[in-house]
Amino acid sequence: MSVRRVVPIAMRLSWLALIALAIGEFVTDLPGPGWATTLLPALVVLALMVATMSLQARAAAPRGEPGPPVEVAPPVTGRWKALNSPADKVPSHGTHAYGQTYAIDIVAEPETAEGETPGRPGAGPATRPQAEPATRPQAEPAPRPEAGPVTRPAFRLFWPVVRRNRAFPAFGAPLLAVADATVVVASDGQRDHLSRNSLPALACLMLAEAPVRSIVGAHRIIGNHVILDLGGGTYAVYAHLRRGSLRVRAGDRARAGQGIGRVGNSGNTTEPHLHFHLMDGPDPDAARGVPFTWRGVGVPANGETFTAVEPEERGGQPTEERAEKQAGRPTEQQAGRSVEGRAAGS
Repeated sequence: MSVRRVVPIAMRLSWLALIALAIGEFVTDLPGPGWATTLLPALVVLALMVATMSLQARAAAPRGEPGPPVEVAPPVTGRWKALNSPADKVPSHGTHAYGQTYAIDIVAEPETAEGETPGRPGAGPATRPQAEPATRPQAEPAPRPEAGPVTRPAFRLFWPVVRRNRAFPAFGAPLLAVADATVVVASDGQRDHLSRNSLPALACLMLAEAPVRSIVGAHRIIGNHVILDLGGGTYAVYAHLRRGSLRVRAGDRARAGQGIGRVGNSGNTTEPHLHFHLMDGPDPDAARGVPFTWRGVGVPANGETFTAVEPEERGGQPTEERAEKQAGRPTEQQAGRSVEGRAAGS
């Protein structure tokens, strides 16, 4: 077993030992002086935890000079803003762990064009709904309108403590395969929690939720996710996806521009957004990061907005929703098959 696999396991065991010591202090009278049975072991475990986290980051760090960035298509369409970008610093998220040396976060920043109705990214201009045949039964739940929030809610110090996910324009936005690929991992069973975009909620996330997720494993940090094998030893990670939104399964072949899921708010996240990165293996615990660049966009810097065009404008296939509209078929929202009811944070 490689060091890169052993180190995360050691870190989780150290967390479990620390929690067990804390519980033991309150529920039982441990023999011996308190400093010897609780304080000293706790300090040892904390030192071990710091050491294993450092070793984990060092083991996942790229070796030598980084190679040229791998060019792929953008995973979204519409107008977005970059956060925690590798264009500004590396590692972009402050750690090499989980293969996220060159990771990027993006949030939707929709812009209303003249004469258009505001809508969610990737949904296209809103259109007048067509009359349904009288014989067609009404689907449940009621169809959700295509128009979504126009602006992203700002971070607040105290109130509101949390917000529902549908207050964020990124939530439910379609995600596209960045290249022809094989689906290695497809997981979407975790709930979408409420936002953590206030000071009390952020403190809860960092001090309570994040350590617990670290103990359980990388899959709880990145939430619902898809990992694509792009070939040549390069894998693409889409993290924090919406519960029940995946359109692919492990082993499927995905075409560039194909819809594979939707943006959510699962895992260790403050608000609905997409976390994207490339790595050199299928296991985030054992992979190293790989630089990327988005075709036609590059690597946007922190706070920079960019617009990604529709797949057919890139020379690829249209998104599933756009193809349904062009064919005159009802979209997922129009047919009332939205998975929003399955998202706990909605």
